[in-house]
Formats: sequence, C-alpha cells, structure tokens
Amino acid sequence: MDRLHAMRVFTRIVQLRSFTRAADDMNLPRATLTHAIKRLESELGTQLLQRTTRRIHVTRDGETYYTHCQRLLADLDEVEGSFRDDAQGPRGRLRIDLPISLARTLVVPALPSFFARYPQIDLDVSSGDRFVNLVQEGVDCVLRIGELANSELVGRRVGVLPRITVASAGYLRKHGVPENLTDLQNGHLAVNWASPTTRRAESLEFIVNRKLRAVDLPGRITVSSTDAYVAACMAGLGIAQMSRYRIEPYLAKGQLREILSAWSPPSLPVTVLYPRQQQLPARLRVFVDWLVALMEAEPLGLR
Repeated sequence: MDRLHAMRVFTRIVQLRSFTRAADDMNLPRATLTHAIKRLESELGTQLLQRTTRRIHVTRDGETYYTHCQRLLADLDEVEGSFRDDAQGPRGRLRIDLPISLARTLVVPALPSFFARYPQIDLDVSSGDRFVNLVQEGVDCVLRIGELANSELVGRRVGVLPRITVASAGYLRKHGVPENLTDLQNGHLAVNWASPTTRRAESLEFIVNRKLRAVDLPGRITVSSTDAYVAACMAGLGIAQMSRYRIEPYLAKGQLREILSAWSPPSLPVTVLYPRQQQLPARLRVFVDWLVALMEAEPLGLR
C-alpha cells in the first residue's frame, strides 16, 4: 500500500474513530487497515493512534499528522478532480442526511432530475430527526430545518419554510376556535415539541407587532419526531405549529385548520451543512447548487 493510500486510511480511521467502520467505509479488510497504520507509524518513527478495547485515541503527533494529511489530500483531490470534472463531469459517492419530511415530500421525488444531470454521482441517503456528527459518521452534508447552534461546519441557506398554527377539526369543535392570543391561553392545549438534541419542550411562537412572542400551553403529550407531531395534532391532542408544505394535504381536506393567522409564527430557515475544507469537492458543490435550485422552484412557499 503506497503512502498516499495509507494517509487516506489514517484520516478515515481518525474521522470515524474506528478501524471497523473505516474498513467498511473503504470496502477493505480490517487487517489491511491495521497493517497500513503499523507500517505508517514505523516509517514515520512515531505512534499515531492509541488503541484500547473500546476506543481509538489520536496522539499529539497523530493530530499534527492528520492536519497535514487533510490539507495534502484535499489539494490532491482538487487537482485530480478538476481534470476529471472538466473531461467527464463530477463523479463519486455522496453521503447525505435529510429531515424525514423534506426527504419524503421534496428531495427524494426530485432526485431523478439530479441523476439525469449528473449520472456519475451516487448518493447514500439517510433520513431522520436526530443530530448527525458528520465527521464521525462519514457524512458529506446534512440538510437541516431551523436555527442552528454555533458550529464549526460550513452552512449555506437554501430555503425558508413558512409555518402556520393549526389544530384538528375535532379539537376545535371540542375546545372552540381561539380568536387571539388571550383566548389561546384560556383552556387550550398544545402538542409539545421537544428537540431531538436538547429534549426540551419548545414554546409556541407568534410574531406580534414585528416582535417574537412565546406562549407556553399545557399539553398531554410531548413528541420529538415530525411524524408523531403531525399525528398527535391530527388526533385532536392539541394545537401545533408546522411548516405549511408539510400539512398541505390535511389543510385541503379540512382535517387540519389554520388558526391565529394574523400572528403567524416565524419561518424556519433550511440550511445545508458540510465540514469545513479548503476545496469543496465538485460532486458536493453541484449537489448543494441543485438543492438551492430545487427550493427556488418549489411551489409550496419554501423561500
């Protein structure tokens, strides 16, 4: 195994913190990776990784070597990729993670157009509401809805999701239709949403005279998945705030009704996130550009 390939093996092990996961990711026997690291450490004359039965720790020399490897490999990939891309177009495999609702209703149905335009790019798509560690899990980019915490990742906003306040027809028959925020706080219930990351229930939000106002309502149920949030609201368990595109079919059938439209909640940004790197691979760059164009063309008010 040549030095460049050994450097790629080393960086992938560091990123995934596992010989086994790196071997699976690179489609190589685990023994090949073990031999490559031992030989690399022997040639460099220093220990790069400390192995225990449960974890892999990167030594100080290993951290330094990893930083140099990242820069050298990124430069090499960019140089080689520029020739391939000019001649054949972007190519390779991307690992992406999408919110369940956007994956099902928007992104995945539109992928045939992406594959037709970029026939040499393959996608591994995961979908969920949980936090994804891009570096440790080997994911190239994630699409996220909502305001983001400070992050070392690079973020590019690709769209905005308007939200509305809704309740089921059955709930409104039983509890009445609140005409204003004062009515809302007199006897009404919420389907409480808890972030999958923080596990803290979030308030309902309204824009009143261009200022944000949070309203906390009692609730019998707290959920942390978008599907459960919709299902609980449909079941008449309380008032909820959702992206309009997500529930458009239920609104059209009258199963859900918009309420308090004069005080709409703030819209949610949609952002694509990817690790900071000197040169963005062409396959990732064109995928992000495609996402932006997809959001702009979407008729359900995503921008």
